[in-house]
Amino acid sequence: MDSTPMLEDVGGWLAAFVQPSVLIELGALALCAALAWGAVFGLRRALGQRDPRSILFGERVLDGALFPLVLLGLGYLARTLILTWWPVAAFKVIIPVLTSLVVIRLGAKVLQAAFPHSAWVRPIERSISWLAWLTMVLWVTGLLPRVLDELDRITWKVGASTLSVRTMIEGALTAGAVLLVALWVSAAIEARLLRSATGGELSLRKAISNALRAVLVFVGLIAAMSAAGIDLTALSVLGGAVGVGIGFGLQKLAANYVSGFVILAERSMRIGDNVKLDNFEGRITQINARYTVIRSPAGRESIVPNELLITQRVENLSLSDPRVWMSTTVSVAYESDVDQVAQLLAQAALASPRVLRDPAPSASLSAFGADGLEFTVGFWIADPENGSLGLRSDINRAILQALRAHRIEIPYPQRVMHVQVDGAAPALAGAVAAAPAQAPARLGAAGDSAA
Repeated sequence: MDSTPMLEDVGGWLAAFVQPSVLIELGALALCAALAWGAVFGLRRALGQRDPRSILFGERVLDGALFPLVLLGLGYLARTLILTWWPVAAFKVIIPVLTSLVVIRLGAKVLQAAFPHSAWVRPIERSISWLAWLTMVLWVTGLLPRVLDELDRITWKVGASTLSVRTMIEGALTAGAVLLVALWVSAAIEARLLRSATGGELSLRKAISNALRAVLVFVGLIAAMSAAGIDLTALSVLGGAVGVGIGFGLQKLAANYVSGFVILAERSMRIGDNVKLDNFEGRITQINARYTVIRSPAGRESIVPNELLITQRVENLSLSDPRVWMSTTVSVAYESDVDQVAQLLAQAALASPRVLRDPAPSASLSAFGADGLEFTVGFWIADPENGSLGLRSDINRAILQALRAHRIEIPYPQRVMHVQVDGAAPALAGAVAAAPAQAPARLGAAGDSAA
C-alpha cells in the first residue's frame, strides 16, 4: 500500500476523497477509458475481428478481455504521472477494482472459449468473481497482508515438507492461473487450426488441437505443483503404478486411445465419411480419442470403440470418392421393346435431382425372369447420408409412370396347370378336349396350391 491502510485512518481517507485533486483523478480515469476504448476499437477494425468467441475482443469492444487490460495499463500510467505532483486518493481504489475486472474477465472468457457448452463453467465463473472482489476489498482496506500473515502461521508437517494454509492458497491460485494460461493458448491454437478445415483435414487438426491442449494442461499442472512446493519425485511412483495398470487392466482402453490417434493421423476414416461396419451403415459424425460415433440415415447412432475400426473390416463408401452407386430392379413383359424400355428407365432415373448427371444413369437387361425381362437401373448419388428409401421411391414412381404412359406391361406371376386325362374320367376328358387349346389356365396362388 502507498500510505496508511483505510481501517487505520478512515478520517484521512475521507478527507483525501473530498480534495479537488480527486476530480483530476476521475478526469484522468475517464480519459484512460476513452483512450482504451479507441485503441481496442481501432485494433478490432484493423484486424477484422468479428468472432464473438474471441477472448481478447469478444462480441463487442467492452466484452473482451483486452479493454480492461488496456485500461489497467493506462490507469497505472496515469497514477504514476499524478504521483509526481500530489498524492493520489481515487486511484488507490481504482487500480484494485480494475485488477479484479481483468481477472474476472480473463477467467470467464478463457473458460467460455475452452468449454463452450459445459454447464459447470458458470459456477466456476461466479467463484472467480467472488474471490477477485474479496481480494480487492482486502487489498483496499489493508487487511490482505495481515490475513496472509495469519494464514502463514497455520502449518502442518507432511513428510519432510512443512505446509501452511497460505502456501496451499498461493499454490491453488498459481495452479489456476497457469491452467487459465494453458487453456487460453490451447483455445487460440484450436480456433486457428479449425477455422477453415473440413473432412479429413478437420479430423487431423482436431486431433492435433486435443493433443496440444492435453500437453499444455499437463505442463501447467507440473509447473503449478512445483510453485506450490510439492515434491515431484513422488510422481515417479504414481507413474509406475499407472504404467502397470495400463499394461494389465487397461489394455482395451489404451488400445482404443492409440487406435483413435492412428485413425486421425492416417485419415483412413474422416468426419463425414459414410462407412459400413457389422451390417450397420451410416455417416461418421465424431471421432474422439476412445470411440467413434456413426449415425445412420434412420437417426440411430452407434458408438464404436476405435479398436474395432482398426482390427475389423470396415467399408468406407466415400474414402476417395464421395459418390455412391445405387440400383433398382424392374420386370417387363417378354413382348416389350428392349431398347425402348432401357431408354425409358434411364430417363426415369433422372426424375430425382439427387441423381448425378455425370456419370449418367444406365439401364441393363440383367436377367430372363420366370415372368418377364428383368432390367437393373443403376445411378450415382453424392449424398448417401440423406438416405436411400425416399430416393428409390421417387425413381420407382417415375419408372411406373413412364411404363404406363407407353403401355408397357409389368407382368405378374403366372402358372400353367396341365391336366392329364385318362380312361377313368371320360366326361372330364371330353370337357378338356372341347376347351380351346390356345388358352391355358392362369391361376394365382390358389392354382399353385391346387397343383
